[in-house]
Amino acid sequence: MASHLVAKLVRLPVLAQFASLPGREAAATIRRFSSEVPPEKISRYPVPYKKDLPYDIVALMEEVESKGGFLPNVFKVLSHRPAEFRAFFAYYNELMNKETGRLTKADREMIVVATSNHNKCLYCVISHGALHRIYSKNPTLSDQVIVNYEAAELGPRELAMLDFAMAVCRCDTITEQHFKSLEKVGFDREDAWDIAAIAAFFAMSNRLAHLTDMRPNLEFYNMGRMPRDKSKDKTEGKGK
Repeated sequence: MASHLVAKLVRLPVLAQFASLPGREAAATIRRFSSEVPPEKISRYPVPYKKDLPYDIVALMEEVESKGGFLPNVFKVLSHRPAEFRAFFAYYNELMNKETGRLTKADREMIVVATSNHNKCLYCVISHGALHRIYSKNPTLSDQVIVNYEAAELGPRELAMLDFAMAVCRCDTITEQHFKSLEKVGFDREDAWDIAAIAAFFAMSNRLAHLTDMRPNLEFYNMGRMPRDKSKDKTEGKGK
């Protein structure tokens, strides 16, 4: 497939996921606090220079960085293998940015947080915990899920969803009872596939993060923890 076609398949949808990153001003603030910290090694594998990468991958990286104010390290690390990079983000988009089914974006991020925590994946727990805070507008729930989702402030729907995701994550034998538990709270079998596919995909992602020793961006740690100052946005808008 020609690179420009790949770009159309991969480039635009991924921005829906990362457009909620804090923006240049917030990212710059975070960087000011950490400016004296030595640059962190983000992978045990070489991270390619942009000049050595295919055009469509560079274009995607630049657009994500422009929209979010920083480039998540997963893009840099996986660019070590461009063909796999494209395949990874194509499937990622299908799972995490789709508009069909009964899972919200916050639901999807919660599944990633819970299963990645079970798999001991620092990168995915931190980065998707940040995205959950943004989509849910709840600054504490993802932290509760990380510690113990069964004791978190979740309703029956979210508990059933995570129970099913964790059964897939642990490779439990899936039975009809699992599907019935989901159906009781309003999910159907297509939703079950989505929940399972997210758990399965991120099991793979977690293990790639282990392999590469992928490190989370410092920006992720503070994202979504403080309410956005809307009055400041209005003031800035008037000044333009």
